Amino acid sequence: MDAIGTQLAFVTPANATRWQRRLVFSPVARIVSFVVTMIAAGFLLGSLLHLLGWTAKDADPALRALAMLLEQVLPALIAYLALVRGVERRPVAELSLRRLPAQGGLGLLIGIALMSITVAALWLLGSYHVLRTDPAADWVPAVLVVGLGAGLGEEILSRGVLFRIVEEGLGTWWALAISALFFGAAHLGNPGATAWSSAAIAIEAGILLGLLYHVTRSLWICVGMHLAWNVMQGTVFGIAVSGLPAHGFLVASLTGPTWLSGGGFGAEASVVALLVCSSLSALLLAIALRRGSIVPPSWKRRPPTTPA
Repeated sequence: MDAIGTQLAFVTPANATRWQRRLVFSPVARIVSFVVTMIAAGFLLGSLLHLLGWTAKDADPALRALAMLLEQVLPALIAYLALVRGVERRPVAELSLRRLPAQGGLGLLIGIALMSITVAALWLLGSYHVLRTDPAADWVPAVLVVGLGAGLGEEILSRGVLFRIVEEGLGTWWALAISALFFGAAHLGNPGATAWSSAAIAIEAGILLGLLYHVTRSLWICVGMHLAWNVMQGTVFGIAVSGLPAHGFLVASLTGPTWLSGGGFGAEASVVALLVCSSLSALLLAIALRRGSIVPPSWKRRPPTTPA
């Protein structure tokens, strides 16, 4: 197997039949398999939570937050494990629990640093203002749903499935473009979303997280960064997260033109966040180019000489 093949999580077995290549192992087939399994698991889980009363409007807020976390994470995780273990028949190395402390911790540090630099720059530019502190803020639901739920659920879907599988078929450049556009479009329905805010998220987060996964081949780093970015933005600095209102330790406001402050959507729609995240993306891209790890489309690669 060539160097590119060894860095890919999955390569179609050399002894696979023609129908297996098209209906089981092809990128489209595996993505469809994941989506169908996730929808089915989500329906069953949602029905169970409804019967338990955890999603009712009058349910305990902590139970409702836990139910939302489970709905965000479990269907995607079940579908991913079914895809990797059942279809691709390989270890789930990118989500290895043994690697969680080190890789997840590194991701947390990256997310903390990126958001802290962004907010510091907004403060220096006169756009970010701390009004008061709120030590009694109920931060647990936000950490569970906006942090852990969004971090793990969205990274499995966007990087673990879409980026990874598209890269195996169409190569790295198309995988970055498609997964980033999907990630940006997925936030179009959020409160206060605009075409600009979705484009900003596609560039600053979609491309950055795609490159982060490409360079590290770890979902835990992506999950940690995503989680820390959301929690720092909303729970710590008191800024809306992708349009969702924040209830954090700091009660703050953003002023100035929308292109600078991000407006009601939050700092993610700020040109400052775009520049900060794009700087790290440029560094990761330089690393990938220096390593020669950019994956070409499948039709430009040599077929593997041994079964995967």
